[in-house]
Amino acid sequence: MTATSHQPTRRDLLKWFAGIPFLPLGAMATTAALSGCNDSNHDNAMVTSPAVKAANLKTATFTAMAAPVAIADRAKTSVSSKLKIDWDDSSSSEYELGYQSFFETGTKVPQWGGGEIVAGGYFNAKGEAIIDVSVPAAPRQYFSDCPDGSSLIHLPDAKVDGVSNPVFHVVQFEYTSQNQAGKSEYGNLPSPIAILTLDQNPTTGHLELKKYFNVDTAPAHGLWITCGASMSPWNTHLSSEEYEPDAFNQGIGGPSVAGMGKNFFGDVSAAKPYNYGHLPEVIVNTDGSGTVVKHFCMGRISHELVHVMPDNKTVIMGDDYTNGGLFMFIADKEKDLSAGTLYVAKYTSLLTENSTGSIKWTELGHATSSEIEDLVNIDNIQPTDIMESLTTNPNDASYTEITLAKKKLWVKVKPGMDKAAAFLETHRYAAMQGGSMAFTKMEGTTVNIKDKVAYSALANIQDSMIQGNAAWVAAHNISFSKKISAGGVLAHDLAAGQSTLSGQPINSEWVAYQSKMLLIGEDITVDSLGNTANPDKIASPDNLKFSETLRTLFIGEDSGNHPNNFLWAYNVDSKANPVRLLSTPAGAESTGLHAVDSVNGWTYIMSNFQHAGDMSSLSADLKAATLANYNNGYSASVGYITADPVAPSVTKK
Repeated sequence: MTATSHQPTRRDLLKWFAGIPFLPLGAMATTAALSGCNDSNHDNAMVTSPAVKAANLKTATFTAMAAPVAIADRAKTSVSSKLKIDWDDSSSSEYELGYQSFFETGTKVPQWGGGEIVAGGYFNAKGEAIIDVSVPAAPRQYFSDCPDGSSLIHLPDAKVDGVSNPVFHVVQFEYTSQNQAGKSEYGNLPSPIAILTLDQNPTTGHLELKKYFNVDTAPAHGLWITCGASMSPWNTHLSSEEYEPDAFNQGIGGPSVAGMGKNFFGDVSAAKPYNYGHLPEVIVNTDGSGTVVKHFCMGRISHELVHVMPDNKTVIMGDDYTNGGLFMFIADKEKDLSAGTLYVAKYTSLLTENSTGSIKWTELGHATSSEIEDLVNIDNIQPTDIMESLTTNPNDASYTEITLAKKKLWVKVKPGMDKAAAFLETHRYAAMQGGSMAFTKMEGTTVNIKDKVAYSALANIQDSMIQGNAAWVAAHNISFSKKISAGGVLAHDLAAGQSTLSGQPINSEWVAYQSKMLLIGEDITVDSLGNTANPDKIASPDNLKFSETLRTLFIGEDSGNHPNNFLWAYNVDSKANPVRLLSTPAGAESTGLHAVDSVNGWTYIMSNFQHAGDMSSLSADLKAATLANYNNGYSASVGYITADPVAPSVTKK
């Protein structure tokens, strides 16, 4: 819903949370009063009374759940939060929130085209299942325990055989933690992406899984470590490739792609590092199938979760990296990310925990996706063709000293290679051009359209952000006084009429011109539940999504600081403390966060988790209970938050 959308009615907003007793933050039904509640298979319907005049939303208030304490609650996804809607006719409605899973990875689900398919299963470039033979007596297809970014997509002209009211849900799987023998498989397998065809019940809003389509990623050279995601304004799924592999093999970027080459192409040398670290886009067809294209012109960085502004051209991008930057891409054409201009932010005044940092942007270059992809796959460009990157000081003024991933480098671009450097060695080139490469793990990004504010998650405030640290560079103008492992949320004010550091106008009304901290976590001495960050505050925020309807910023955690990660709701108007909505299984990360204000009049909040039980400090009994709930830790859930009306009638004030 844009800033100019009509004020939602009770019809719009009850549909929001009505649906199944567990709706993705439910469905808020249509008209004014609730005349009944139908309970069947945990799918409660809110039946509205047409005799009562429709009312408009006044305020929406979440009531926090307590952090779970009992092992049984900590070993699973737990939800005991509530939502209260106050209407402008002085009535109110209250809902209990819950969680509904579509599936757990590793289970068989109905396959698009017929038969069954393993949810979260891995496939090679030929479309063949990749088999885990680490335990010779029990070979099985690899499947992920790490579902991540998701997009709930409604196509008005969708038509799927056997599905009455199709809605599509794109889900990507970041990696798999280990094989059956217990050895890490991080980065060794090609990331799958699935399109789920869901049948939306028009009366309840309930979503039922009907078909599962595995997207063929071979045309995009396979996908690698797909982490957070967002939905574009034109209803495509914007994926990510986190931790771009370092083509210079100095251990700066991330793990080697040799395992990817072996498992996807059948050849350890077939995966080229420069084919990864880009922005994939999944296009969903009206029949529930889909394709993927990879955009090579949006910078080769640690893409986590980008967000396209309402102009359909401007993209704000975080960078899940140490000595990472804030990046922006402006497409040449609306709804087309295949060509455009890449920028990096330079802070021109000091950003601290207490001060606002002013931003000017440096243009890194303009490119089309096809020309950069051709450099990689036709010209077979190598890192040493682009630049020199040394780990020892050459004592030569023609080199630029930079710091990446806490390590000093001395770099020099070769003649005529600036474009290749900008789009294939983006971290090095952005640092050379004076970008403020000082952030640590800047993750999810989202936007509050009405207020023209973007938000970025900082999983940690440490290393390159901390004044005096070895990775800190004074010229970056990002200088925090102390390490905060719990991280925080950074807010960027957006405006038109901005110009680059060199004075060139930027053709966008959605350009960040200053940043300030919105929320900051709090590190503590470890408590009795194993928390090293205050359990009543955010810790290591990762996924961010904003609801224009509810004026609420939703925050999912990726935190070893909270043994149970939480999903939070923060109202940007009341500015009250964030409210805990959901607790993931112990050791799991809260992922897949996606808030959609209206799909056929229903609003949904999607939520997954990954790697349950994966935390060494968990007590033995808690770890055992968690692993037992999720296939010995090999499986994870894909689902959504639901809302169940507390009472069958509206309570009058």
